[in-house]
Amino acid sequence: MTEHVPEDNITELVGEYRHELVLHAYRMLGRLDEAEDAVQDASLRAWRGQQGFRGESSARTWLHRLVTNVCLDLRAKGERRSSILAEGTVRDGVAAPIAATVPWLQACPDSMLDAVAAQPEVDARLTSRETVEIGFIAALQHLPDRQRAVFLLRDTAGWSARETADQLEMSVTATNSALNRARTTMREVLGAGREEWSRSETSATEDAFVERWVTAVEAGDDGAIAALLDEQVVVSHQPAAGQDTDQIGWYAGVATVIKAWAPALHTEPSLDMRLLPLRVNRQPALASYIRVPGQPGRQAFGLEILRLHHGRAMEVINLRADQFPQLGLPEALDD
Repeated sequence: MTEHVPEDNITELVGEYRHELVLHAYRMLGRLDEAEDAVQDASLRAWRGQQGFRGESSARTWLHRLVTNVCLDLRAKGERRSSILAEGTVRDGVAAPIAATVPWLQACPDSMLDAVAAQPEVDARLTSRETVEIGFIAALQHLPDRQRAVFLLRDTAGWSARETADQLEMSVTATNSALNRARTTMREVLGAGREEWSRSETSATEDAFVERWVTAVEAGDDGAIAALLDEQVVVSHQPAAGQDTDQIGWYAGVATVIKAWAPALHTEPSLDMRLLPLRVNRQPALASYIRVPGQPGRQAFGLEILRLHHGRAMEVINLRADQFPQLGLPEALDD
């Protein structure tokens, strides 16, 4: 007989696991705002008795199932997005960075990851850099929806084949097959150099790098900026709100980057840029603000996420500023 959890208990349960559930939905959908909506939808489904808790698994597992199904339903309703660049797209001899293939990406604040990591039941893999960095989140979006769910439950959350099969109402054989296909795709999308993505800097060296980065960019010092870039640096820019997604920008090489950034750093009158350091997706990041001529204060401009390798920026991922409130960032600076 189906056992329904009282509404007050549902509220308490969702509150207890909320950050973990949002993180799972974020990996499924690639956007933090949609992930939060998915968890809210899952809560409403539970409250309305659309799915009952049978007591055959833990409440935590039951809530993950609800959230997973909400994410799958969103895609089944035709809301699934497709990557705008084919895997392996090459321009001037350089492959497109993974972040450039998924133009709707959003970032996840480290504060939320820390809250998940603090929960006693959570496997360390769930919040490790390798499973939350922005390139990994982008690569996940290349998987078919059910394969993505299987991959996340098995390889990220650490669930068994039987638990995953039960969650997704699949056979164990089908689950294992989906996992193998998902692993193959992830290896192909992430590329052979994935092992080089591992963190080679300590938090202290990353902080020191960010200080140098802020000084160089705010001063518009091309030489100092160039010295902080890896020779093979790749930069991507998310399309502006309302912009056609096929206008996404990405380019590579130090000289190209310096030339591309010149209009923003050397305009007259100056844009008077300021950068606020933060951490998202276990990576150093900077929120940028510019003083637009004729407007008071500095307005939110964009979010830079850095992937460092041996003390230099290997990749710079630029996302829109419309996510600033979610990240606890002001939309404008007065000073």
